[in-house]
Amino acid sequence: MSRIALTGTPGTGKTTISNLVAEEIGTEVVHLNDAIREADLFTERDVERDSLVADLDAVEAWLADREVQGDSGDDADRDTLVESHLSHLLDVARVIVLRCHPDELKPRLRERGESEASIAENAESEALDVILAEAVERHGAEAVWEIDTTDRAPAEVASDVAAAIEGETEPRVGVVDFVEYL
Repeated sequence: MSRIALTGTPGTGKTTISNLVAEEIGTEVVHLNDAIREADLFTERDVERDSLVADLDAVEAWLADREVQGDSGDDADRDTLVESHLSHLLDVARVIVLRCHPDELKPRLRERGESEASIAENAESEALDVILAEAVERHGAEAVWEIDTTDRAPAEVASDVAAAIEGETEPRVGVVDFVEYL
């Protein structure tokens, strides 16, 4: 069993895609942001951003406990897809980074009720490849798959993610460029 990060800027489609991938190939999904909130895996609340500051050491321990508890069953050989904009910061075997053009990302975030400040920050982060750069720095380009979700059907993106999980595609980094947004 290996742990795989499905990450990306908020609004790139992580939750939707992870659920479709689970249906397609039977991968277990951990929605990390929910776990952080429900299992108190945070150090403080960031009132200004209306978010929790994750305790990544506590998250790692929580994930390890889950894996040990599941070791005795048939699921021991099943990959776990850890879905979150933070999952690339964890100890994982590979990282799949979902990308979305900032012009498409902004309305998605507005629909979710994000503040204009948060929308602007996330759009800029996406244009600057922040999460991709962090993933490559931590895990190396040979363990990262970059997948563009812009103007694509969720089922199509889910198939690309499933192919990356199953080793049917080579790692790919630097294939998406939104710098013109800036």
